[in-house]
Amino acid sequence: MLAPRIVLDFVTAEPFRPFRLHMASGRTFEVGHPEMVRVGRSSVTVHRRPEGTDEQAERWQEVSLMLLESIEPLEAPARQKSD
Repeated sequence: MLAPRIVLDFVTAEPFRPFRLHMASGRTFEVGHPEMVRVGRSSVTVHRRPEGTDEQAERWQEVSLMLLESIEPLEAPARQKSD
């Protein structure tokens, strides 16, 4: 579980650096701009573009902070979850 303050520190960093959220399931969310994420007390809402399309439709995914495993700068290579 990540505390909301940890995510907020990444979102409000000056200068902003894109980051990746890692879920306990192995799924990841990449945040390229601070307006792509909203941090609440128990969840994070992340903007994501539909996969495999150039569609500009807005899609938001709400993620429980209980299920967030880690956060890292986007420049870091994506790691594979081991079984």
